[in-house]
Amino acid sequence: MEDYLARLLNLTSYISHSIIQFIGDLVFGNVERISCGPEPSFSGWRGRTLHSIDHPSRRETSMFPDYSDSITEVNRSRTVVLCRAKLFICRGLMFGLKLGAKFVAAGFKRGHFYIKGLKVRAQGFIRRLRRTLQGSTEDIGWLQRDEGLPPVEDGTARFKEILCDVRNGVHRLPNTLVYLFIPGLFSNHSPLYFANTKRFFSKMGLTCHIAKIHSEASVERNSWELKQYIEELYWGSGKRVLLLGHSKGGIDAAAALSIYWPDLKEKVAGLALVQSPYGGSPLASDILREGQIADKEARRIMEFIICKLIKGDMRALEDLTYEKRMDFIATHRLPYEHVPLISFHTEASTAPGVLATMSHIAHAELPFLPLPHFLSEAYYADSSLANRKVPVVIPLSAAMAVSAFHLRLRYGEKSDGLVARRDAEVPGSVAVRLDRKLDHAWMVYSSMKKDEVEADASEMCEALLTMLVEIGRMRKKSE
Repeated sequence: MEDYLARLLNLTSYISHSIIQFIGDLVFGNVERISCGPEPSFSGWRGRTLHSIDHPSRRETSMFPDYSDSITEVNRSRTVVLCRAKLFICRGLMFGLKLGAKFVAAGFKRGHFYIKGLKVRAQGFIRRLRRTLQGSTEDIGWLQRDEGLPPVEDGTARFKEILCDVRNGVHRLPNTLVYLFIPGLFSNHSPLYFANTKRFFSKMGLTCHIAKIHSEASVERNSWELKQYIEELYWGSGKRVLLLGHSKGGIDAAAALSIYWPDLKEKVAGLALVQSPYGGSPLASDILREGQIADKEARRIMEFIICKLIKGDMRALEDLTYEKRMDFIATHRLPYEHVPLISFHTEASTAPGVLATMSHIAHAELPFLPLPHFLSEAYYADSSLANRKVPVVIPLSAAMAVSAFHLRLRYGEKSDGLVARRDAEVPGSVAVRLDRKLDHAWMVYSSMKKDEVEADASEMCEALLTMLVEIGRMRKKSE
């Protein structure tokens, strides 16, 4: 482009010089003809004969004075004025041509930079579009492709056997352990998170707790809080702690073991990760990935939701991206050879009927209603009415079904709506690959009524922890 511009400038300069030279030749050619042409005739002058004019030898005897020198001087003055005027015109034309050439060159140069800027913008947009369309295609399942990580053992068949025993009333969890349930992201806004499971374990006479941590905090902060929580439970009861973490809760618990294992190795009996994005979450990565279309706008929206509305930490979502998980796993090694690990993951149903499913997640008190005087006394006299609560239901299952369908359509990956199945398997763990259709929010909300056919979340947790205890005993025997 610059070469063509230089050639155009040279061509413009050549044309301007040629025009100037042509005008100069024309002007000076006329001047020469004017200055060298015949003198005008003065035959019409009174008192002067044609003979005296034609014969210069007789001019001295003429009765009139000779004006030939004056006429020549006038002609020369006129010629000089005319030459200067034409020279001034030539210089003006030359200046105009040069100025026009400069304007043309500046216009071409500006157009060149404008076109170059458009080209850079187009290339940037193409890169962003390609990165947006690619998404998490190369990141999903990276744990299975890493040859430096230990393999995963399939324990689905044994888990089904234990679950069948639990549903038949066979309970084998020992009372010599403390059972700690770690909720996931946004658990502070779901009062029924693990509530039924804790009640279920308490009825069996087992000591169980729900970790009261700030679920919207970073993984690093929650791992430190869990370390303190585990040490308090151990020193307070004298029993080892068996951990079960759901979603981000499993990530927080695994981080606590990875970072503080020298302090916790005598206090933790095992860890079960339920639907935890140990390798990363495609949704979190797709929302916060830099270099894609509308990345800044998406980040501002998530910052407003997490930081302003929920009063959480943006790092809680950032720590679930593939980039952050890769860095953390490479830096902090999970002691899989010393502590029993279980990875539990499921697939959400995408059937049309799920879109109309309402999930029970909490209870809320009835709002104050103005009643007539004769009814208000009876209303407040009945304590069951005065303290009545209603279930809070929202379409969580429908949202998980839509998300699972999106991941299946875009990446061809099976997921529970938020976590791909391949990303939920922890290296060195025993994997439970359940075929039953359960979405990611299944552990969060409680069932309105007990299902006689399928196991509920409490029975699933008991089966997972029973299997975890069994794995720990088998390891001790093998040692």
